[in-house]
Amino acid sequence: MAAKAKKAAAKKKRADSPPSAAAILRDLERNGSKQYFADMSARYGIVTKAKAYGVPVVTLRRMAKSIGRNHDLADALWRTGVHDARMLATMIGDPALVTPALMDRWAKDFDNWGIVDTACFTLFDHSPHAFKQIAKWAEAKDEFVKRAAFALIASAALHRKVLPDEPFLKCLPIIEIGATDGRNFVKKGVSWGLRAIGKRKGVKMRAAALAVARRLAASEDAPSRWVGKDALRDLEKA
Repeated sequence: MAAKAKKAAAKKKRADSPPSAAAILRDLERNGSKQYFADMSARYGIVTKAKAYGVPVVTLRRMAKSIGRNHDLADALWRTGVHDARMLATMIGDPALVTPALMDRWAKDFDNWGIVDTACFTLFDHSPHAFKQIAKWAEAKDEFVKRAAFALIASAALHRKVLPDEPFLKCLPIIEIGATDGRNFVKKGVSWGLRAIGKRKGVKMRAAALAVARRLAASEDAPSRWVGKDALRDLEKA
């Protein structure tokens, strides 16, 4: 009986223990899809230098739900350098444990809009350091790190509904400056951030975002005009 009890306890312990990064990598490889891998670049414009198995996002979300929040495991997965593992890492990391140093370290590896937006939309936006990083990344030279600033604005505007207006109003000058950057993934991120602020609850936020969008739309600077007009198309019908 004692032997059976020990065996059962050991089995339960294994079941309760989180999987290792190595075990998860094996699962990711098994769940990879050649078709989805091809679609990443052909259909979605996600091009990465990292190794990738082509695991669909719906599969990653299912895996994340099964694993639960595990910040140490998230960082271990990020360090593998595998794109799918990094996507999963953003889904199981703990926003309360995210530090500016980790955010900067992960951001150095950003090389496509998919990983940028997923990190900001599922993890970084709830970090207490989000707005500090927005100001910092908005001045970055790298296209994807800079996009992260505006993806983070958009994600926080959408998800952190109880925050006061002030931190978002402070983002509007950052958006006006960022709008002068004509690089594809930056300007689209800037527009997303502006539109998300304009859709927050309250007349004040909408009016402030519309004023910025109209100024940009009337600008002599071509990238700024693009951002302004793109934002106006959305905000004026909202």
